[in-house]
Amino acid sequence: MDRVTRYASQRAVVIFSKSSCCMCHTVTRLFRELGVNTMVVELDNEPQGNEMEKALARLLGRSPGVPAVFIGGRLVGSTERVMSLHLGGSLVPMLRNAGALWV
Repeated sequence: MDRVTRYASQRAVVIFSKSSCCMCHTVTRLFRELGVNTMVVELDNEPQGNEMEKALARLLGRSPGVPAVFIGGRLVGSTERVMSLHLGGSLVPMLRNAGALWV
């Protein structure tokens, strides 16, 4: 859990992902298209990736624990929550408040 917290606080937007996860790619692409420079942590490339994914699953209250999106160091959620915020018009203001978007 400490590694998750440490990574989550390193950038305005941090996405915990797995390279084989299509929803992870979808969320990452959304942020890229919005012009956000995210930090993507590929858990399958991390030495303690399995433990980190278990911790994220507990935080999200579901399994799998990816994608898990943190904005401004706070857990926002997974694909469904991010897309809901985006479609509802709340994601961009949240990104601005976190310093991830300038325009």
